[in-house]
Amino acid sequence: MTPSAVRRAPHAPSLIGDADLPPARHFIDGTFVEGSTDRVIDVVDPCTEKIIARIPEGTAEDIDRAVGAARKAKAEWARHVPKERSELLHALADRVAEHADLLSRLESANTGKPLAVSRDDVAMTVDTFRFMAGAVRATTSMAAGDYAENHLSLILREPLGVIGVVTPWNYPLLMAAWKIAPILAAGNTLVLKPSEQTPLTTLKFAELVTDLLPSGVLNIVNGYGATAGARLAEHPDVDMIALTGSVASGRAVARAAAESLKRVHLELGGKAPVVIFPDADLAAAASGLRVAGFWNSGQECDAACRVLVHESVAERFVEQLVDEVRALVVGEPTCGEDVEVGPMVSKAHFDRVCGYLERAKKDGVRVATGGEALDGPGYFIAPTVLTDVSEGAEVAREEIFGPVITVETFADEEEAVRRANDVPLGLSASVWTENARLSHDIPARLDFGTVWVNSHLVLAGEVPWGGFKGSGYGRDLSIYALDDYSRTKHVMHNHGC
Repeated sequence: MTPSAVRRAPHAPSLIGDADLPPARHFIDGTFVEGSTDRVIDVVDPCTEKIIARIPEGTAEDIDRAVGAARKAKAEWARHVPKERSELLHALADRVAEHADLLSRLESANTGKPLAVSRDDVAMTVDTFRFMAGAVRATTSMAAGDYAENHLSLILREPLGVIGVVTPWNYPLLMAAWKIAPILAAGNTLVLKPSEQTPLTTLKFAELVTDLLPSGVLNIVNGYGATAGARLAEHPDVDMIALTGSVASGRAVARAAAESLKRVHLELGGKAPVVIFPDADLAAAASGLRVAGFWNSGQECDAACRVLVHESVAERFVEQLVDEVRALVVGEPTCGEDVEVGPMVSKAHFDRVCGYLERAKKDGVRVATGGEALDGPGYFIAPTVLTDVSEGAEVAREEIFGPVITVETFADEEEAVRRANDVPLGLSASVWTENARLSHDIPARLDFGTVWVNSHLVLAGEVPWGGFKGSGYGRDLSIYALDDYSRTKHVMHNHGC
C-alpha cells in the first residue's frame, strides 16, 4: 500500500513573501555585496518546482575578497576575552529566537521541510549558540606547573585564524550554527559557503545579525562547490577548512587542503544500522523508527535507515514498522501541523533516490510499502520499507539519503556486529534490547561515532557529534568542537636562574 497523493493546499497562504527573503547577494566585510560576475543560481521550491529566488554564483575572486576581510578582522576578534565573545554569542541566540517564526517559514519554503522540522532546527540553532556562549567561559586545560626542574609550563589555547566552512543542503541554518558558534567562540573569523540549493536562511541570518557582528568576522559567499568551495579549501590564507557534506565532497576538500597543510574538519555521510535483538520492545522500536527513519524526509546522515533484526522476531517487527510507515503524512509544509514527510530537496536528488529504488526492485528486494515516486509537482517519494535485503546489497551499503528503510535479519550477536560494521561509513548506530549486558557490550563493538540504546536520533549540545571511517573526523557540538577550532601552545619559563 502506497499513499495515493501528496497532501497539498493550493489555496493556502504562501509561507513567505518577498519581504521575508534575504538580500540575494554575498555577505562580505559586514555588508551585502554584488558578485564579481552576472551569473546567478536559481533557488527552487522542491514542493512546487518554482523558482523562489536567484543568488549570485560566487567565483574564486569573491572567495578571495571574503578571505581578505576575514584575515583583516581576525587579530582584533582574537583579542576579545571569552566574556566578550560569550556575550556576542548570546546576542546572536537572542536574535535568532526573536525571528524564529520567520526563519522556520523560510527554511521550509527553501527545503520543503515540514514546519515541525524547521522549528526544531531553529530551536537547536538557538541552543547551539547558547551552549557555546557558556562553554567558551569554562574551558579547561592541563594545570600549570613544573614538569621539568626549574621550568614552569603553561598551556595556552589560541584561535587558528581564518576558517573556511562549507555547509550542506539538508540542514542549512542548523549546520551553519554548528560551525559558526564554536568557530567564533574560539576566537576565529570565517568564510562560509552555503549549499547553492538552500542558501536562504544562512543569508537571512547574516541580515538579521549584521549590527551585532564586527565587520569581517563572518562572511558568506554563495556558489558551487567546484568553484567557490574549491577555492576556499585551497586558499593559502585559510587556516582550516570545515565541511559537512557528502563523502565525495570530503575527499575533494581534503585533497585541496593538503597542498597548504591546513587543518581539515569533516562531517560526512552515514549508513546507520539499527540492531534489534529478540528481547527488544518491538512496538517502541517501530515507533522510534517512524521518526528516526523519516525525519527530514530521511535526508539525514544519521537516519535510522538500515534495520538488522533478529530472525526470530523479524516478521512481527516488519508488520509493526510497516503499519507505522503507512500512517506517515506526506505533504507540503503549508498543509498542517501533522505533516511529517516532505519532498526531496531537488530534482537531481529525487532522481538519485528513485534510481536506488528501481535497482533494488530489479535485484529482487521486496517492497513492503512505498517504493515509488508520488504524483507531482514536487519531488515527493512515498515512505518506503524494503525487505528481503541480502547481505551486501547496494541499498544496504550505500547512503540513499531519502525516505527509505531497509530490513535485514541476523541469527546471533556475532553476525549482528559483523554486518552492522560492514559498511564504509561510521557515523551513528542504535541498539535495541532490554538485556543489560547487550546494552553495554554491543555498542562497544560497533564502529560508529554515536551509538544510541533504545532510541535513535537524539542530540544534545553538550555531547560530541562526529564519525569514524568514511564519515570523516573532527567533532561538532560540545567542548570538543572548541578544541577542534583552536590550537595548543606550550610556554615554558626557566625560573631557576
